[in-house]
Amino acid sequence: MSEWKRIGNFKIVLVIFAVFLIGVLIGSGRSQKVSALSNSMYEDLKVLTDVIGLIQKDYVEETKSKDLVYGAIKGMLETLDPHSAFMPPNMFKEMQEETKGRFEGLGIEITIKDSILTVVSPIEDTPAYKAGILAGDQIIKIDGESTKNFTLMDSVKRLRGPRGSKVTITIMREGFTKPKDFTLVRDVIPVRSVRHELLEKNYGYIRLSQFQEKTDGEFEKAMKALEEESKGTLKGLVLDLRNNPGGLLDQAVKISDRFIDSGLIVSVEGRKEDQKMKFYAHPGGNISRYPLVVLVNGGSASGSEIVAGAIQDQGRGILVGTQTFGKGSVQTIIPLKDGSGLRLTTARYFTPGGRSIQAKGIVPDIIVKPLRPEDEKEAIIPKLPTEKDLERHLMDVEKGAPKEKEKPKKEEVKEKKPVDHQLERALELLKSWDIFKNIAKGVK
Repeated sequence: MSEWKRIGNFKIVLVIFAVFLIGVLIGSGRSQKVSALSNSMYEDLKVLTDVIGLIQKDYVEETKSKDLVYGAIKGMLETLDPHSAFMPPNMFKEMQEETKGRFEGLGIEITIKDSILTVVSPIEDTPAYKAGILAGDQIIKIDGESTKNFTLMDSVKRLRGPRGSKVTITIMREGFTKPKDFTLVRDVIPVRSVRHELLEKNYGYIRLSQFQEKTDGEFEKAMKALEEESKGTLKGLVLDLRNNPGGLLDQAVKISDRFIDSGLIVSVEGRKEDQKMKFYAHPGGNISRYPLVVLVNGGSASGSEIVAGAIQDQGRGILVGTQTFGKGSVQTIIPLKDGSGLRLTTARYFTPGGRSIQAKGIVPDIIVKPLRPEDEKEAIIPKLPTEKDLERHLMDVEKGAPKEKEKPKKEEVKEKKPVDHQLERALELLKSWDIFKNIAKGVK
């Protein structure tokens, strides 16, 4: 999902690479130039070429040199953190298309937790969502084959597919006595990164599902629509970043800039000087006047954590929900000569207050568990995987930090966001905000 120019995690929208801090810059399309290698590196590479030669000469079956080279590259990346990966040409192309908000698959974001393929979150109104796949579900088989030794790339290959094709995933879930099979039909997943709704005539609700190329523009349109629907009487805004895995860094910065008039939004620091960047807010944010409540949870990662961290550190709004995922690393997408691509972790990002959230996440100002009214009977809340649960995750580095309403019927044109417990609390806070503001005006 893009790259960081995307911010994203190696969780993958089923069909997506998503979904998390994807990188600060996508290469220009030219192959990456590599500096001269040391003598010791040449000696090490000789071992690799010797092995490739032995395989091609003596292996029981004939092999293709490209397959061996791709396998070696894949193996190298798998020794690094879980967000670095090699993408063969077909997957690199799919990743680029994904940033435009359309792909074919099931509509879920996945990650590896405790060596088990795990659902981070389903995307609304997709085959996975409609089939009842939940955050925290463990995918133990795909079409009858165990996922025990699958990498994320292996899993994505098996879960992706053309529209209309079927795939059976075997799910284990908290509360299940035994695994259950779900047969899903793949479909086109046109991900809408921005949704909006007017709550009680005077309060706006905007949901950001990921940060794509057009997110900022769509956000601006959503704000204008809310102002028109409220006839200019908008009193506050709920920004919903729950289960937002990230996306493009520039889009996350632009969204933050809309709320913050001045000061630092996020800083990025890598080993090299050209990997160190600071992004600042500009005066005149067009929605800075509205009281703001931001909803976050364990599925909020990378780009959404940048927005949430900036708003929290700058005192621009109140964060409500549960602790975020904790992905504080930056991936750069590097195109290679043969059409393949490298997704490489090149830096860490820090909030305006100097906090690194890597493997820790952001703790909301007000903790509200994600129990919705319709879930109260079962009271089973899946535990979302977090960055620190991922194998080989980067260790935290401090930088001197301070201190439902009924579902809308299909025939309805306008989609309604189900009212849940966290959203209700956010709305209560906005109403209280207005009350206290009026009280303050009377006390002079």
